[in-house]
Amino acid sequence: MIFFISDTHFSHFNIIRYCNRPFSSKEEMDLTMIRNWNSRVKDEDTVFHLGDFCLVKSSEAPDSVKDNFMFIRNQLKGNIIFIQGNHDTRNRNKSVIESMVINYGGSRIYMTHNPKFAKPDFKWNFAGHLHEKWQFQKLGENSTIVNLSVEQWKYAPVTIGEIQAAYSRWIKSGVKDEK
Repeated sequence: MIFFISDTHFSHFNIIRYCNRPFSSKEEMDLTMIRNWNSRVKDEDTVFHLGDFCLVKSSEAPDSVKDNFMFIRNQLKGNIIFIQGNHDTRNRNKSVIESMVINYGGSRIYMTHNPKFAKPDFKWNFAGHLHEKWQFQKLGENSTIVNLSVEQWKYAPVTIGEIQAAYSRWIKSGVKDEK
């Protein structure tokens, strides 16, 4: 199975306030997202993480483990392919992938962290970065940007089928653009 997710920001306490996440502590947030992830993903599954994985040890979290990236990564099931987000340069995520194209579910999908780099010649553009702002946005007549930030998907990785079902509900609702 293949899953998609973005903007987990593991161990980042301030993201709770910035994005109105329903957690009282970074520990509660991390444990919930790890539990949600592992309840869906099997060891043999692939997860595309579209950026901003975790916070490295910082003044915000002086008691954090030495290598928070590996500490969190080692608790998650699946083969994770990391696309670099704007916060990943400081968290020991060594991914050099800025964008990627896959053929999946009968479609070519363009994946990048920031939706401002979406490409209108792709039916599907998967991105993150904007957290709670919107779930879907049209990009021209034949292209859609999907916001894979965890706030949009109940703090868990999602499948292409779940994305397509949510997209169908969005189209049926008559909402064509959320900004």
